[in-house]
This record gives sequence, C-alpha cells and structure tokens, in this order.
Amino acid sequence: MAGHSKWANIQHRKGRQDEKRGRVWTRIIREVIVAARAGGGDPVMNPRLRLAIEKAKAVNLPADTLKKNIDKATGNLEGVDYVEIRYEGYGIGGAAVIVDTMTDNKVRTVAEVRHAFSKYGGNLGTDGSVAFQFKHCGQLVFAPGTSEDQVMEVAIEAGAEDVVTDDDGAIEVITAPGDFEAVKNALEATGLKPELAEVIMKPLNETPLAGDDAAKMQKLLDALEDLDDVQEVYTSAVMQ
Repeated sequence: MAGHSKWANIQHRKGRQDEKRGRVWTRIIREVIVAARAGGGDPVMNPRLRLAIEKAKAVNLPADTLKKNIDKATGNLEGVDYVEIRYEGYGIGGAAVIVDTMTDNKVRTVAEVRHAFSKYGGNLGTDGSVAFQFKHCGQLVFAPGTSEDQVMEVAIEAGAEDVVTDDDGAIEVITAPGDFEAVKNALEATGLKPELAEVIMKPLNETPLAGDDAAKMQKLLDALEDLDDVQEVYTSAVMQ
C-alpha cells in the first residue's frame, strides 16, 4: 500500500529534537512523572512508564534523573503537579493540528498556544474540533531501503494492523496502541530498528502543502513545538 512521502518531515522533526536536547529531556521527564503518577512507579506493570523510560534512554537521560522523577511522581519526593491538556486547531490550508501539553499553569499554556496559532496564520479551535480527524495508534517508521517484505512478515505476525510503503521508500507500520510494544519488540528482535517509534495521533487524511504555504505551516509547527509546555504536535499537513 503506497502513501504520501513524509520521510523529509520525519527527518526535519528528528533534527530539531537533536538540536534541543535539553528541552527534549524536560519533555520526557514530564512524561515520566505523569506516567508514574497515573500507573505507578514499576515499569513492568506500567506500559506508559515503560515507553517513557525507553525514550529517556534513547536520548541519554541520566539514570539518577530518571529515578528521582519517578520517586517524585510516586510520592517519595516532593515534586511539581503537572496536568495534561490537549488543544486543537487549524493551520495553513485548513490543516488540522493537535497540541498535547503538560503544564503546572493552564492559564499560561493556553495563552502561549493561542498566541502561536494567531501569529503564524492558524486558529485555535474548541475541544473536539479536529480530534475526529486523527486515529490513536502506534507508528514505527523504517528508513528507505529497509526490506519491505521482511518488515511486513514480522509486523503482521506480531499483530500490526497495517504496513504502508511511502512514495520515497520509507516503511510505516501501524499498530493498535496496546500492541505497539509487542510489535516493536518483534521487529527489533530480527534486527529491524525503526527510525521513529511512538504512540501517536495519526491523521486519517493528509493535507499536502507546497511553496509558501508549506513554509508558513512549518513556522507554525516549529513555534508550537518551541513552547516549554508542549509535549507533542500532530498535524494532517504534509510539506512537499
């Protein structure tokens, strides 16, 4: 099954994350705290915490920092109380945007998110205004040149919902959120290491943007991702 080219968009995102290592650490620490508070401090019994710990290890977050923040979340140390808030809106060309945040100050966060939307040509919408255009799922992306047949055989056997080959040769594996970890482990056990592996909000339909529109949309997305309280930004926009 073929899909739109999105490898360049993934590489751009990964590059920005590498540039902002300190901010990436902060976001992962918040995810660890919220996951541990919601499901307990034992990663064996808490899949969300297990995934957050994997992310922490992938960006070389110090082990003592990780442990300290799990202890904060589970009441062993005093910590900040973060809440999760999702914002929805529209960008250039009507592209849908979801902004997931973790914050200790909701008034500050909504003001910053609204300002970013309005400054860069978007509009902050109401709850539910675009969420129906996305699917909550696991996503694993393999670089162009990876064996499609091998990925498909292992992924489907492990319980993946779909395997999509994009126009540029990147291979995308889609799973139910609950099957994400099993599929990822099965692929990695055969030497297939994804470039990107996350549980995301995946757009059901894409909004292709080119030229000035693509540049404007990228500025909006970058502005949202630069906000301290923002954890993830999802969009239907595909820059071409």
